[in-house]
Amino acid sequence: MSKKAFMRLSNPKFIVLFLVLWSGLLLSSSHTLTELADYTLFTFLGTVGAIFANSTGAGGGVVFIPMFTQLNFTEQQSIATSFAIQCFGMTAGAVTWWHHYKSEKTELRLWQGFKRIICVTTIASVIGLNSVFIYHADSPAALPISFSWFSLLLGFFIILTIYLLQPHRERSQLYYVDYIAMVLIGLFGGAVTAWLSVGVGELLVIYLLLRHFDISMAVAAAVIVSAITVWTAIAQVNSDVYWQVVLFAGPGAVLGGIFAKTVVTHLSATKLKLFFACWLLLSGAVGLS
Repeated sequence: MSKKAFMRLSNPKFIVLFLVLWSGLLLSSSHTLTELADYTLFTFLGTVGAIFANSTGAGGGVVFIPMFTQLNFTEQQSIATSFAIQCFGMTAGAVTWWHHYKSEKTELRLWQGFKRIICVTTIASVIGLNSVFIYHADSPAALPISFSWFSLLLGFFIILTIYLLQPHRERSQLYYVDYIAMVLIGLFGGAVTAWLSVGVGELLVIYLLLRHFDISMAVAAAVIVSAITVWTAIAQVNSDVYWQVVLFAGPGAVLGGIFAKTVVTHLSATKLKLFFACWLLLSGAVGLS
């Protein structure tokens, strides 16, 4: 097997090596086995969150934030810990999607705007996110309320793309209006991400779907933009990260990020969007109740 093939994150040998190293890290920690067992739920949480995030383009905070709220984390701890876990999962997903693009999609017409979408939206997102931290701009509402409304609106718009939009030939070309929209999405989505740990990826996916771009390309672009954005954010919030949780959820998120592309390729676009929309509507409704 070539070195290049081994370095693919989805390669079984890479996954086995990763699990061995992770197990060694856990066993060498100062925690007792009982304490370690108490945190195993977060491994499952990280894996599920990363699968959602990297198969839909939404940040893993869609899964993490409601759970951290139930565990009585402070708002700062919830956001920071979500960012830290996403640095694992979104990075694994981004690398996997990028390899998919380089190995299978570079010559495909429907993916011709892929790199430009990532570049424009990422630059704007980083500016929007850092503006919130630099100027200490507060969220317009408390975290649980903001997140619940965001989830409900996002779920509604995904349902809209499924049932109300007429079938349309998939678009491949970017126009000036698309560049303007991506800048605005990046600036606003970056700010929302600073407040909620999710935002820019979801908004980018919704826009690309409304504009009838290929769904796999839309998800891949959103994952990579989100990955770069959360890495930018973690430097600002690392003092509030609950690292015991990240120790378990982070590596689980890596596995979820690796397998997410497989989920996308085996589910129809409609089923994938409907499943994600239902989760968002449920989590938003529970949060507001």
